[in-house]
Amino acid sequence: MLLADANGAAPAASGLTSMLMPMVLIVFVWYFLILRPQGRERKTREQQLSNLKRNDRVVTYSGIIGTITSFSDDNKEVTLRVDDNVKLRFLRSAIQGPLADAPAADATKPAGS
Repeated sequence: MLLADANGAAPAASGLTSMLMPMVLIVFVWYFLILRPQGRERKTREQQLSNLKRNDRVVTYSGIIGTITSFSDDNKEVTLRVDDNVKLRFLRSAIQGPLADAPAADATKPAGS
């Protein structure tokens, strides 16, 4: 009777293992395809935001492009100059990142030229 119980329990444990292996594989793949890249992106974004300084051209998440003129005392707010007489205050976290430098001459040319 003892031998029969041991044989009956072995297939159940084997079935449990075969059911858990795909779940473990899914979690493993999810971690390496989603969580690690997001963590890397977050770290690079935080580094970019901490390296911002005056006169850097940046773009916000809302698409506003401006030049940093000043930071608040607690370094959580940034004042951007978007036009000659227009300055806007943003949270530092609202900045998407620095704007890639583009030639100024190309930006002022009409599209048809």
